[in-house]
Amino acid sequence: MPTAPRPGPAAPVTGLRPAARPGLPGRWRLPRPCAVCSTWAGDALCADCQARFAQTHPPRCPRCALPGTADIDCGTCLRSPPPFARCITVADYGFPWDRLITRFKFQGQTQLAGLLAGALYQALQRVAPPPVQRVLPVPLSHQRLAERGYNQAWELARRVAALQRLPADATSLQRLRDTPHQVGSGRTERERNLRDAMWVTPQGAAAIAGRRVALVDDVMTTGVTAAAASQALLAAGAADVQVWVLARTPMPQDR
Repeated sequence: MPTAPRPGPAAPVTGLRPAARPGLPGRWRLPRPCAVCSTWAGDALCADCQARFAQTHPPRCPRCALPGTADIDCGTCLRSPPPFARCITVADYGFPWDRLITRFKFQGQTQLAGLLAGALYQALQRVAPPPVQRVLPVPLSHQRLAERGYNQAWELARRVAALQRLPADATSLQRLRDTPHQVGSGRTERERNLRDAMWVTPQGAAAIAGRRVALVDDVMTTGVTAAAASQALLAAGAADVQVWVLARTPMPQDR
């Protein structure tokens, strides 16, 4: 089975500072420009940008992560529940997360994976969803993986899993065929593109049978991709599926 390539090295910088990561041994990290404002800081996101962009947490529907009332499913999810049990997100898809994700996903800046995975880990710590036993990325097709050189969802998934001491699995869930880019597509078109596109390997089915799994992606827009992947995992025997994403695109009236 092919695996996603390892990310390239981060840009060289100078100086040293000890890092403290929850649940991980202490490491040394280097001061660097803040990924948002370029101010030199001891972290990838400076204190001012953390306070401004990483510490605002509006209540959200626990099922689809759209803004709403915390701990109560929104009306849409009550009427038509998605196949995944929960969705946890860092923030709405807007400044600065949209720019960071674009740089990470489309411009090859894999050095942002640590910052983004750390933000997702903090969101999980804050929400404290039921524990899972395996972490999987939303897969890319072989063609798209060859074009991009890495699966951004896997770069996030493996780092978030490591922070929680969970196994991460890049091969169990597969995308059987290439699908058109989903950017700008509506729900109906996305559903048509993704119909029967996801598949769990026999080895993957044995690994997830009866287990709670987390599905990691960069952005949830309509939820169609997450639903298609979740349906494939549930059909293969997963007990339930949570979706963990960096950003949630708000409904048009919420923008």
